[in-house]
Amino acid sequence: MADGQTKPKAILAWSSGKDSAYALHLARASGRFDIQALLTTVTDDYHRVSMHGVREEILDLQAQRVGLPLIKVRIPAPCPNETYEAAMAAALGPLREGGLSHVLFGDLFLEDIRAWREERLARMGLKGVFPLWRRDTARLARAMLAHGLVSRIVCLDPRRLARRFAGRAFDEELLGLLPRDVDPCGENGEFHTLVTAGPMFSHPIDVAPGAVVERDGFVFADFVVNHDRRNA
Repeated sequence: MADGQTKPKAILAWSSGKDSAYALHLARASGRFDIQALLTTVTDDYHRVSMHGVREEILDLQAQRVGLPLIKVRIPAPCPNETYEAAMAAALGPLREGGLSHVLFGDLFLEDIRAWREERLARMGLKGVFPLWRRDTARLARAMLAHGLVSRIVCLDPRRLARRFAGRAFDEELLGLLPRDVDPCGENGEFHTLVTAGPMFSHPIDVAPGAVVERDGFVFADFVVNHDRRNA
């Protein structure tokens, strides 16, 4: 394609974690899409990223570092499926009218999740794109690290992964310690991460660890922004 004006308009579903961040990196490198914004669900009751539990302040800094506008889809807790779908339709409808054609996701191999996303998008005349689809997750995890991606575990399912892993850096040491039945990228819901540095960011985000708490059957490791010049 000759320039950005001729590329399909896309947004990326941003979870605040490593998979969506690396999907953005690969999508930008491919040059296939005019990526116009990030889209994130925020649980209004907590002012945090849904599922991951990342503070909204950190989410805002991520978008700044990425250099893209951030579209926040605000949902309640708990959020019935029909409420979620209505909120998504309200966010995506105007974008579709403005020429949006694709939504990028960081999903890896869960067929039911992909089918659900594609079916909902098709209702609005949109297509899903999955830059990481079916990649070997052990190799993918190490490729992320090789490209300088820095992240920490912010949420985990204690039925699948011990509480002591909450807050740990996602690095080679962690990969060596994960139980054999835990996916290296946590694709089965074992854990979720917070990205603070990588090739998709202009510069890193400085965060400090906070409390580790258990809520709704999941363990969350809180992180807060270090308010210094590095986060200006």
